[in-house]
Amino acid sequence: MNRKPELRGRAARLARLFPTGSGQAARAPFVLLVVVLLGGGLIGLLVLNSALSEGSFQLDDLQKDTKSLTDEEQALQRDVDAYSAPDALQRRARELGMVPGGDPAFLNPDGTVLGVPGTATEQSSLSVPLIRPPEALTGPQLFTGPPVSTAPPASTGTPDPATEPAPRSTPTSTTDGR
Repeated sequence: MNRKPELRGRAARLARLFPTGSGQAARAPFVLLVVVLLGGGLIGLLVLNSALSEGSFQLDDLQKDTKSLTDEEQALQRDVDAYSAPDALQRRARELGMVPGGDPAFLNPDGTVLGVPGTATEQSSLSVPLIRPPEALTGPQLFTGPPVSTAPPASTGTPDPATEPAPRSTPTSTTDGR
């Protein structure tokens, strides 16, 4: 009596579409596929999140490096601007023993001289105070000799070699008496 009734017509056609075995065997691969897909998706999200976090940390480090390098560039640009200022150039020239030039004379293409040339003389009325560059205040002193006065000596007509400071020279430079 455990016999199934025989189906006819439309019901018979629909019955052929369903599998004849038990339903448990068909569900197991589907459930396993869903679990694998969900697990793979979660692992993929974890890897993606870790990569984004690592990129974020690298971006933060690079931004800090950029900021410090920008600050250093600005400090160096301030030093360059301070050294190239006209008063700083004049002070350094006086420290090196240079004096302002006299009246210029110009040579025309035909060989004639235009103007009357003048000699360079020290101006005793100007006194430039000694101002040290920034690295001299913070770094070790490289020059250990007596301090050099920036005020020009009083002009007596002939220079006295005993009272004038010796010109500084580097080992690679040569002097030709000019």
